[in-house]
Amino acid sequence: MPALSLDAPLAVAGLLIGIVVGLTGMGGGALMTPVLVFFFKIDPLTAISSDIVVSLFMKPAAAIVHLRRGTVNLQLVGWLCLGSVPAAFIGAWFISVLALDAGSTTIIKQALGVALLVATGGLIVRSLLQMWRKRLPLGEGPATVTHAPVVRIKPIPTIVLGAVAGFMVGVTSVGAGSIIIVILLLIYPSLKASALVGTDLTQAIPLVAAAAAGHYVFGSISFAVAGSLLVGAIPGAWLGAHMSSRAPGGIIRRILAVLLLASGLKLIGMSTELVVLAAIAAIVLGNLIWRYIRSRVAPKSTAARSPDPAVSGTDAGPS
Repeated sequence: MPALSLDAPLAVAGLLIGIVVGLTGMGGGALMTPVLVFFFKIDPLTAISSDIVVSLFMKPAAAIVHLRRGTVNLQLVGWLCLGSVPAAFIGAWFISVLALDAGSTTIIKQALGVALLVATGGLIVRSLLQMWRKRLPLGEGPATVTHAPVVRIKPIPTIVLGAVAGFMVGVTSVGAGSIIIVILLLIYPSLKASALVGTDLTQAIPLVAAAAAGHYVFGSISFAVAGSLLVGAIPGAWLGAHMSSRAPGGIIRRILAVLLLASGLKLIGMSTELVVLAAIAAIVLGNLIWRYIRSRVAPKSTAARSPDPAVSGTDAGPS
């Protein structure tokens, strides 16, 4: 393998995206792949393949924080991986076959755009559910330490969820963090927010490993691109996971939702003018809806939001 040279702008991009992943639990592919395509002009298949390699090394940095704090449900991780690991490998094979056809770049961009729009919807649904469940006007507050509770596992929907998310990651590098957390929140409402994020980050490791193996065999990985991104992404994910108890992720997710919406619309072929109008409409309407919900949600008392004195002073990862 040729010697790798460090690309400073790519390393900075990796650092910023890594912080967002650790802070919010959002999958890096939803941000990193569009950044590589739009700002660094890297072809979509190489961007997807390289981003998956980065995720393989970035996610453990954040997952270890959650494992040490006991905010991972290992049973759920196992059932999710039964579906996600083979599906992720198949997804990598599928996108490599698609790339052999004429006009594949356009098709891959459109698939990535659809995945980003799905991820945007997942972020919005997640934020709304957290606002109503936690009764916090700002959506999501800092997480407090709480061990993952014992839940009654539902094997079939959990395996299906893993398979769908795994295939999406294999094809587009987008889907794990944005989709799995939202569906897990609906299937297992008793899981705390920190346990949802910790479980998702942990199950994503074997999922992404399978996708990376598939892209190594079938795809177009650029180790030069991946190496530069990793220099920033690994410390960024670690920092973000530790910052997550000190800064609410809700506001950050709203900003990201608008950015992902604009990127998704652009990738599926919408003109720049319409993308800008859609982004403005999302900001205006989103703000109005947020204000309405905020007026209907009574904030919890300070005592209710305070962490347990026995665990005060520690963090549990992004809510």
